[in-house]
Formats: sequence, C-alpha cells, structure tokens
Amino acid sequence: MTNRERVFKALGHEQPDKTPYQFGFTAKAMEKMIAYCGSDAFLKEIDNCFHGVSANPGPKEHWVSENVWQDEFGVQWDRSIDRDIGNVCNAVLPERDAGNLEIPDPHAPDRFEGFAEKCAGGSGKCVQFQIGFSLFERAWTLRGGMSELLVDMLEAPGFVHELLDAICDRNVSLVKQAVKYGIDAVHFGDDWGGQNGLLMSPRLWERFLAPRLARQYSAAKEGGKFVSIHSCGKVDALLPRLIELGVDCFNPFQPEVMDTYAMKRLHGDRLAFWGGISTQKLLPYGTPDEVRAEAKRMMTEVGKGGGYILAPAHAIPGDAKPENVLALIETARGG
Repeated sequence: MTNRERVFKALGHEQPDKTPYQFGFTAKAMEKMIAYCGSDAFLKEIDNCFHGVSANPGPKEHWVSENVWQDEFGVQWDRSIDRDIGNVCNAVLPERDAGNLEIPDPHAPDRFEGFAEKCAGGSGKCVQFQIGFSLFERAWTLRGGMSELLVDMLEAPGFVHELLDAICDRNVSLVKQAVKYGIDAVHFGDDWGGQNGLLMSPRLWERFLAPRLARQYSAAKEGGKFVSIHSCGKVDALLPRLIELGVDCFNPFQPEVMDTYAMKRLHGDRLAFWGGISTQKLLPYGTPDEVRAEAKRMMTEVGKGGGYILAPAHAIPGDAKPENVLALIETARGG
C-alpha cells in the first residue's frame, strides 16, 4: 500500500497493512538531531504519510527585525526564544472595532499560484491543505492576547461575532478554492485547551466557535475531503461535538491530558486519532526501549481496525532525546 492508501484506510476506520505515521520537528530538535546523527540523512528514512500544502501568503508577511516575524494579518511574533512560532508582540486590533480590520484577500490573483505543483509534490502521500491559527487563535492574536478576547466574549459579544465571522468567511473561501485541486484533506489548527481543561467554558465555545467551525468543516466535506483538526490541551469533552460537526481526525491526542486508550474505546468508531506519543515525558525522559514499547502498543491497540495515525503529540521538542526519536522512527517504519 502507498502512504496515501494507508491514511485513507485509517481515516475510513479500516485496517491498513501498517499504521500510518507522521513526524515533525521544532527548530531546536532538528539542530539536536543533526548534531547527534552527523547529518540530516535521517530525514530521508522517515517517509511521512502526509504532505502539507498551504495557500500563498499576502504581502504583509516578512521579517520586521532579526527576531520579529510579521504574518500576513500584520500580527508580529517575537521569535527570540521560540524560533518556530514565537510570542505575539503587537495588537492589530487594540480596540473593540473590527471595522478597519484588513483581512488578507482569499481571492488575490496569486493566492493559489503554483498550488497544483505543491499538491503534485506529495505523490503517494495524503495531501493536506493546512490553515493554522484558524479561528479562536487568529482572533486573539489580532487582539494582542488571549485574555483580551476572552474578556471580549463576556463584555462585547457583538464585536467577537463580527471578528470571528470575518475570519471564518476568509477560511471558507480558501477551502472552497483548495478543494478544486489535488488535495485529500483539510487540516485546521486552533488550540482550545490547556493542561487541565478548556480555555473557555463549553457554553462560550458553543456560542462563539461551533457555528463557524461547522461552516469551515462543511466547506471541506462538501468538496469531498477529509477534515482533521489540531487542538492542544484537555479538550476531550468536545470530541462528541466535533464528531457531530464533521471532524474525521483529531490531533495531537496528548496522553498527559487524556487517556488515549479510553478515547479509542469511546469514540474510535466515529473519530480517528493522530498523535498520542508523549512529548512531555516519554521522548525527553524515557528510554529507547520504552519508546518502542509504547509505540507498538499504540499501533496495536489504538490502531486496531484503523482510525490511528502514529505521531508525537506535537512537533518533536528540543529536549527530546535523539536516541528516543530514532527509536520511534524505526518502530513506525517497521509497522
């Protein structure tokens, strides 16, 4: 089977010949792996099952200074410490007024220039159109901080609805264009949880996010594509609702905040899971044998009957032991 066929089987809750997998690295982890291995040759051995593609960014995206990156919405990210994402260091919307917000045009003439070629580069893999910081995260980054948006939800709900609608409209337009190309799935990134639970009440999540998530997911499903989502944190209380909204696959499936085996038993007939290998404990502090044992158990139990993509519960962090990472890669490739 090809990697694409394995992913299709898994997302369709059928048993593939072996469990599909996906590995990504933070900048610090990549440096550490290259130093340990002597080169980046180990990357050629991975053969990931997904191929991520995205639309072209707008003209606002550029480096403002040596350590500050500006995205296409004008949000600036200080990457002096976290070199992969960074910390928001400005407020595009310092006031509760969405009237002057400049949403990047999803229909700009060059938005999908070269997109067909990007998709073709994933031959034999599951091609996934990706929208990061897709709704809640995009809104709070524009406000300059998460606490600002959470307070807005209570004090200025009309403003929040207007802001989220503008972001959602853009996302839906992007998805409707992307599904016309050679993609297989649409992946939305949007963190809603912390280590102990949701970042907002379920009532607020349902009021502000659920209707827009339904629109976004429907645009992908109407185009005949799988829907996968990423939300860090303890969000297992939302899984039944996400299934109702049309999610096919949930990532990152953090074992520190949810019982991965119980989640498979509860929801595995309707929802696939992607992730599950601990980046907080196992990869930094475990042994290669412990990594192999846990990966094999995940593939055997959670992967039984399909419905599982083996992966770390986030991009591999800089404190992960290289020998543990190599053990994980070796185990995944062995099936």
